[in-house]
This record gives sequence, structure tokens and C-alpha cells, in this order.
Amino acid sequence: MPALLNAEVREFANRSVLCWLATADGNGQPNVTPKEVFAIVDDDHLVIANISSPVSAKNIGVNPKVCASFIDVFVQKGFKVVGTASNVRPSAHDYSKWAAPLQAMVGDRFPIHSVFAIKADSVEKIVAPSYRLYPAETTEETQIQSALRTYGVTR
Repeated sequence: MPALLNAEVREFANRSVLCWLATADGNGQPNVTPKEVFAIVDDDHLVIANISSPVSAKNIGVNPKVCASFIDVFVQKGFKVVGTASNVRPSAHDYSKWAAPLQAMVGDRFPIHSVFAIKADSVEKIVAPSYRLYPAETTEETQIQSALRTYGVTR
């Protein structure tokens, strides 16, 4: 079976500044929050640092089904990862395994209270509608130019 979190997915994760984590409480009430510190650790797992996410942690405790997404905001492409999360606390025997790539990213800058370890069940591409609606005129370069204008950024 091919890896769900393959090289292409990893590339987009590495190019993305944020990922968005969607959780739901026991009543099904959704909660979506941006996460700044995240990494793909192997073919099946994405980890997200719990820096300041008490609602996400509580929700994962009662409903482990989650969705995380990340996009390169300039080319407007990325991926959605649906899976099952666990909230791995520092007291867990495998905490250092999950926390290591996140600690390497942040050092002492942020406290990591726990790690949301997500086992991917499915992965889907995310693309801006322009790629599908106007394929003849939409390229990564035209999307980059549009995003640069929108965000007021220069190269």
C-alpha cells in the first residue's frame, strides 16, 4: 500500500506556514484552529504541537476523529489529512518520539504542553477553484502572482 503521507504531501507541509486542525466535541460542535508547529513524522503520522490548544486537547479526548489541512498560500495548493488523533502528554513513554521533530523546530521558543499525534486514514489534495474552473489560464505562476498582489508581497 502506498504511503499516505508521501513525498508530495511532505513537500507541501514543509512549504506551509500554518496547518488548520478541525476537532469536534462530544456533541459534534466543530472547532477549527490554526497550528504553527507541525510536522510529518512518517508515512502515516502527522504531529502538531499543543502550545495553547485546550479546546483541541479536550475535544480529542472525547472525539479523536480530526481533520488537518495545510496549503502553500502562494500556489494555492495543499492537502487535507483525515485521521485519528491522540493527545500525547510528556508523561507518556513515547512522548519524545512524537515531540522530537517539533522540539527541533521551536527549541525553547514555545512550551509544548502535549503533542497531537494523528494517524492518517485518508489524504486528499486541496486546490484553488481557479485550477479547475480555468485550467487553460491558471498555472502555479499565475496563482503566485495573484497571491503576491493580494498580500502586498514582493519577491
